[in-house]
Amino acid sequence: MNSPSDRTLTQSAQFHRTPFLAGGDVESKRAELLQYFHASFDRYESLFEVLSCDEAYYKKPIALRHPLIFYFGHTATFFINKFLLAGLINKRVDPRLESMCAVGVDEMSWDDLNDAHYDWPTVAEVREYRRKVRQVVDQVIRNTPFTLPIGWNDPFWAVLMGIEHEHIHLETSSVLMRQHALHFVKPHPAWQPCRENGAAPINTLLEIPAGHVMLGRNLTDPVYGWDNEYGKHQADVPSFKASRFLVSNGEFREFVDAGGYTLDRYWDEESADWKRFAQATHPTFWVPDASVQGGWKLRLMAEEVPMPWNWPVETNYHESNAFCRWKAEQTGQPVRLPTEDEWNRIYDHVQLSDVPHDKKAAANLHLDHWASSCPVNQFAHGELFDVVGNVWQWCETPTYPFDGFNVHPIYDDFTSPTFDNRHNLIKGGSWISCGNESRHVSRYAFRRHFFQHAGFRYIETETPAINPLSTYETDAMVSQYAEFHYGDSAFGVPNFPKAIADLAIAAHARHGNRMQGRALDLGCATGRSSFELAKAFDKVIGIDFSALFIQVGARLLDTGTVRYTLPDEGELLNYYERRLDTLGLADTANRVEFWQGDACNLKDAFSGFDLILAANLIDRLYSPRRFLDTVAARLNPGGLLVLSSPYTWLEEYTKRSEWIGGFKKDGESYSTLDGLKEILGEHFTLVEGPQAVPFVIRETRRKHQYTVSEATVWKRK
Repeated sequence: MNSPSDRTLTQSAQFHRTPFLAGGDVESKRAELLQYFHASFDRYESLFEVLSCDEAYYKKPIALRHPLIFYFGHTATFFINKFLLAGLINKRVDPRLESMCAVGVDEMSWDDLNDAHYDWPTVAEVREYRRKVRQVVDQVIRNTPFTLPIGWNDPFWAVLMGIEHEHIHLETSSVLMRQHALHFVKPHPAWQPCRENGAAPINTLLEIPAGHVMLGRNLTDPVYGWDNEYGKHQADVPSFKASRFLVSNGEFREFVDAGGYTLDRYWDEESADWKRFAQATHPTFWVPDASVQGGWKLRLMAEEVPMPWNWPVETNYHESNAFCRWKAEQTGQPVRLPTEDEWNRIYDHVQLSDVPHDKKAAANLHLDHWASSCPVNQFAHGELFDVVGNVWQWCETPTYPFDGFNVHPIYDDFTSPTFDNRHNLIKGGSWISCGNESRHVSRYAFRRHFFQHAGFRYIETETPAINPLSTYETDAMVSQYAEFHYGDSAFGVPNFPKAIADLAIAAHARHGNRMQGRALDLGCATGRSSFELAKAFDKVIGIDFSALFIQVGARLLDTGTVRYTLPDEGELLNYYERRLDTLGLADTANRVEFWQGDACNLKDAFSGFDLILAANLIDRLYSPRRFLDTVAARLNPGGLLVLSSPYTWLEEYTKRSEWIGGFKKDGESYSTLDGLKEILGEHFTLVEGPQAVPFVIRETRRKHQYTVSEATVWKRK
């Protein structure tokens, strides 16, 4: 087995691609995976040879991240921790290191410094630990039985997880080295930068025609992926114009020279706060130097060079966004960063494909060319340049889950903590993006103040950028009811809003005067019963007192989709998307209207119905008798009133004096059904029921409410 000192890593050798995980020859695949692991593990260790001394491992390159000794050990501890969870091994290598170097990777908020003291191991200890881990992983790959294809739920998936995870830190560690004091790094033959530079090309805008994007992967796809890549998302993207080149250092200098960092009108509140905190007056990797022509140098990973004005500028999201605002002011046109959908539309338009396995990438990607950026006019992709590669490209889209998103059982916090509206997607990969990172389906996101090997291209469009995460309902009660109405059934209990609507439709078929007509869903909450009734009625009005509930139904009418979060356990959340089309409700949804209203004080216009459904409503009204006294006037003769309720009378909703049952009357038990018969008897005949209709409401993954509602059907005389 090679040691770092006898490796021969050069940039002429093509770095291994992420493997295809299907096939018919297990032993051939085993050999391929072993080779992939060793190449990745070697490349990672060679990166740390860029550090000039042991002290460089312990001095923080930036205050918001751990020192590099953490990252040197972290990727190795990840293998052990995940292998234990997957059952590939049954004992630890070094419990102390596997705890100390396990957590603390994501950069903290810029105003949340962490000064915790750690008793870090020596560099020699971590090198020895990595040697032992190499042996463990080597033996797992050589000796563990597996079958093809290797899938998401297979224990051997953890092998790919460890390798691809190390690729992520190959990149992020290189960024930290680039932010280190120059005397802590030194040039390395395996990490040589591009030496080509020149004047910046003039950027122009090119038309990207409208199109449809379909994103997301199936779990059967036999290539490794992270959790946020799976599921489905599709969108129609209107036409827009995109800059031909990534924004170069030369183009960005116009913004700097125009005082862009001093004028707060180009920076939103969050961006301006970061700018003041960082005291930023120019891009982080620009180094003022009056001794060189142009007055600037560029900091690379291990050296400073005269500014290559035709290389892409490297910025965080805040700087990219500020430039776009400045550009919009200069041109009078709506300029902004592309969304994830728009970036994918560009990718589809130029007909790109992923990095080939048998030749170098036609982009500055996957370490196939240099250990740095290169000129923005070096790699043409159709009419544009650098659609992928060179630097990551900031998107306007905060990362969010696709429909069908699930966390992986052994890595449940890879993505879900970033669904916080503070992490924006980056697309396209950089010169050091390897394996999964280089694939166009990958979805990486970083905090907006984060520095990666990232820059941007801008677009011009009148279409506003929609934040998909902002469409997730986070109000606890609304989310709970959205799941109650549109989510999966639990414990074998049928979906209640559908069941009660089906009961009403069946009763109408047996007792109604018309097979089709108008229906009113009172207390409709988030609207599932309204949509179900629309399958049998020409017109359905859904009314609820809660504007928040009604908004869910209205959103479904507009978009066909509702998204919401639900607590899993403690602070952990899951993200859900439910669609009318998958529930079989889309074709008749245009028959539904939603209104906010008070069931006890409805407007006269809400009359002339053939059926009124009031599900689980009467025991939550402030005056149920008033509702029941007036409901007959809203029904056509022969129309049906369908009531259901668990009769859980509570004074927080209904004063004791307003209860219509559930108490002693003249010394005898007086049920709600008794009260209903007394109040409704003048205008209605009880034609069906009472009938038990159970329902389950989820509170967390492991806590549910089970309740039984009593349904009755009344026909207007």
